Amino acid sequence: MEGFSRNLTANEIVDQLIAVERAAGEKIDNVVFMGMGEPLANLENMLRAIRIINAEWGLGIGARHITISTSGLAPQIRELAEEPLQIRLAVSLHGATDEVRNRIMPINRRYNIETLLSACDYYKAHKKQRLTFEYILIADVNDSDEQARVLSRHAYRLSAKVNLIPYNRVSGLPWTRPSEKRQEKFLSILRDQGIPATLRREKGHDIDAACGQLRLQTEREAASKHVISKL
Repeated sequence: MEGFSRNLTANEIVDQLIAVERAAGEKIDNVVFMGMGEPLANLENMLRAIRIINAEWGLGIGARHITISTSGLAPQIRELAEEPLQIRLAVSLHGATDEVRNRIMPINRRYNIETLLSACDYYKAHKKQRLTFEYILIADVNDSDEQARVLSRHAYRLSAKVNLIPYNRVSGLPWTRPSEKRQEKFLSILRDQGIPATLRREKGHDIDAACGQLRLQTEREAASKHVISKL
């Protein structure tokens, strides 16, 4: 873990989109707030940026094409529910029970699953968009049939869809991704319970391109070169 540096300002967030549009020569029509940081920990700046992104005088991206992904900051989810814009919410669950989620998501020790689901209930009552549960599949950690069944109950409660993501191995951690057969079995349990679910065939597994991995790799390589140059 590299620790907290600082929050992005609203203009820095918007400037990133403008830079991408200029580089690509195309207009962005869909935005997801996620990655190394926790978007809801920077709620004020993020909402200010979203208003600019959404405004006709700004980037003109519809609210239904803007998604916020959170690790589970329950109070901020409730605050977000009060916002008039019909933006989408994705919750990084990654564990269907507190015992499992505590191993993967430290935030769960502050806001356990029931606290999180209650906040999601509140959000759902105020918004028209369907919630999404993001769920990284980790071999022998959260990929059991029982976890799939409990996850199905959570998703049914909130009329949520589930996005399954095979684990992208991180240097220094012992976890691995389940076999494709196990991934498909987990998916089939959700679908058998009537839960809309997808299994992401992600790119970047071979180059350590999960959230923050490329940045950490670049910083470590730069630090290594700096040490060598001083020898």
